[in-house]
Amino acid sequence: MQIAHSVALVTGANRGLGRHFATQLLERGAAKVYATARDPESVDLPGAEVLGLDITDPASVAAVAAAATDVTLLVNNAGINTKNDLLNGDLNQIELEMNTAFYGPLRMIRAFAPILKSGGGGAIVNVLSAAAWIPSEDWGAYHAAKAAAWSLTNSVRLELAGQSTLVTGVYLGPTDTDLARGLSFPFELNDPADVIRAALDGVEAGQSEVLADALSAQFKANLALDPATIYTPTTTTA
Repeated sequence: MQIAHSVALVTGANRGLGRHFATQLLERGAAKVYATARDPESVDLPGAEVLGLDITDPASVAAVAAAATDVTLLVNNAGINTKNDLLNGDLNQIELEMNTAFYGPLRMIRAFAPILKSGGGGAIVNVLSAAAWIPSEDWGAYHAAKAAAWSLTNSVRLELAGQSTLVTGVYLGPTDTDLARGLSFPFELNDPADVIRAALDGVEAGQSEVLADALSAQFKANLALDPATIYTPTTTTA
């Protein structure tokens, strides 16, 4: 799929990766970019068309789908990290994590699949995480939600193949955005601009997966190993 002349919609476009997505889409010649956020006043992107959107609210998703009937590229980027473990964490927050990472993108895909079909197929980008492929003692809710989103991405890719919709999963380790600030990592954070550049290059190349950094590639490769040999009880923060 070509980015130039596409009509894109980006969730969570007010900051972080979402803002970079919207900016680079415009720079690459997208005909229109819908930049969405729960608080539309928090979006400051010259050239973008701003819409309010809460992906955890079915009515909000339906309203945006009714307003953006020309979309050919859907970018499911909005996300959170409640930093809850699974055994003792706040169950409401764990449910919010899953509602944002799994049900939110699913709502968006169900709402926009017919729109993409009417435009010839188009593409969907799901922003995921290397955290889908490793466990965590402290952030189990985040990792479990990302694992669910990984499975969602692979399944809808099959379901949408018949209408020629490309579904690209983008996987990354810790990146220099608001979600990572204040946390300590034993390596340099990804530059978000580089991550988005790789993601959009992958869309244009028709890739099903984009592994945006070496950490993501390593964690995926580790899936073929016995978990007992590679995962020991320790905090993980990908």
